[in-house]
Amino acid sequence: MSVTAQPPNGFWAQAEAAPDRTILFPPEGQPWTAGRLHGAANQLVHCLRAAGLQRGDAFAVVLPNGVELLTAYLAAAQAGLYLVPVNHHLVGPEIAWIVADSGAKVLIAHERFARTAVEAAEGAGLPVGRCFAVGGICGFRPYGGLVQGQPTAQPVDRTLGWVMNYTSGTTGRPRGIRRPLPGRLPEETSLGGFLGIFGIRPFDGNVHLVCSPLYHTAVLQFAAAALHIGHPLVLMDKWTPEDMLRLIEEHRVTHTHMVPTQFHRLLALPAQVRDRYDVSSLRHAIHGAAPCPDHIKRAMIDWWGPCVEEYYAASEGGGAFATAADWLKKPGTVGRAWPISELAIFDESGEALPPGELGTVYMKMNAGGFSYHKDQHKTRSNRIGDFFTVGDLGILDEEGYLFLRDRKIDMIISGGVNIYPAEIEAALLTHPAVADAAAFGVPHPDWGEEVKAVVEPAEGQQPGEDLAAEILAHCATRLAGYKRPKSVDFVSAMPRDPNGKLYKRHLREPYWRGRERRI
Repeated sequence: MSVTAQPPNGFWAQAEAAPDRTILFPPEGQPWTAGRLHGAANQLVHCLRAAGLQRGDAFAVVLPNGVELLTAYLAAAQAGLYLVPVNHHLVGPEIAWIVADSGAKVLIAHERFARTAVEAAEGAGLPVGRCFAVGGICGFRPYGGLVQGQPTAQPVDRTLGWVMNYTSGTTGRPRGIRRPLPGRLPEETSLGGFLGIFGIRPFDGNVHLVCSPLYHTAVLQFAAAALHIGHPLVLMDKWTPEDMLRLIEEHRVTHTHMVPTQFHRLLALPAQVRDRYDVSSLRHAIHGAAPCPDHIKRAMIDWWGPCVEEYYAASEGGGAFATAADWLKKPGTVGRAWPISELAIFDESGEALPPGELGTVYMKMNAGGFSYHKDQHKTRSNRIGDFFTVGDLGILDEEGYLFLRDRKIDMIISGGVNIYPAEIEAALLTHPAVADAAAFGVPHPDWGEEVKAVVEPAEGQQPGEDLAAEILAHCATRLAGYKRPKSVDFVSAMPRDPNGKLYKRHLREPYWRGRERRI
């Protein structure tokens, strides 16, 4: 399809205009055309409606990066449904909670995650007839057979749906971010306009590389936006640094979304391996999700040039963006507010602070609001007027550039993934040998942080390697792998004040002394 001043708006219109255009390079198998993907999405809509789903209903997926997850997104987005993409690293009870809390009426899972999917379906109380398996899962209906029996024709009564991502909070329980459905045709919304913030234009020879799991809010948002403005997608299932370089060269990739851990691993490749691949096609290597150390950022700019760009945002919306030139001019900045967003710094009393004053970072999205599903208290408590916060501290300078000075209270960021200690501490405290517990991030050379547990043993319990191993094994049955403590240390008594407040800073400080992190 040639570049036009006003290309068809949205994937569905583009697929009808040019069904033979290659639009998707899955991790395995042959490339997919727009027409084929369009037909698959239409079939899934018919399948979900046959299962009884109506506008405003939700369905959940536990899927790897692949055709099925994108098909689910496109089906939800044209049928007025909420898609709930679930982190497949979670354990069964964690997935069950999300499925039940979201009200998902259907669960689609890949056979790779069969055990946890079965546990989740049982825990959420989903009937067998509403559980579909890509591949074979005992008790699940075959996804392929059901979908193939449906028509590929576009469904009637099309209306825009949304993704409902789940994000954790200080309670340790993830909460769904639910946006009101606009009640209009998908084509009446600028679905790919988000990428214009970063200077990425429709078509224009662009190719987007998906190199992180699509269950992440930003990863799916970037991929979906690219698809809607005519960019072919190249999907990675399991990321490795050299494979990423190979795919960039092979497909002449122009933009991608990354996290700093990936930069770190790319830079660790031997020089002869890095020099083997041509990455000159890259126009935008946009990173976020975690702080990027200055030396890593500079090294990537030296290697990849001005395409290395940064953003700060939340699943709830809003954000800032910094080009490489912005960052080199103001090292450490995460940028200025997006055109569709506003930034402000407020003190503890809710008063706006002037430039240069440290306070809590608040954001405002001019494109629509949100609420936390089934949690109006949390929805209200993090807002000042139309602004909301996720608890980060920062400073805005005179030119509107944002500098973060701390992160959400006690949050751990490992490999760009947010991990919330409250959930880990709750699991630790279910062990009979644990009287009190704390979890926090400690330095890790590759992931940035890893989870450390500090435990006050119950009376009569002997601290040591045997008890630590027992506690770690206990956590393995209750927490996803990335949430589990990697080690356990013991203290005779937790540092708490008379009201019970834990001085976690006192526990964390020795591990970070002399490191690049605010304690």
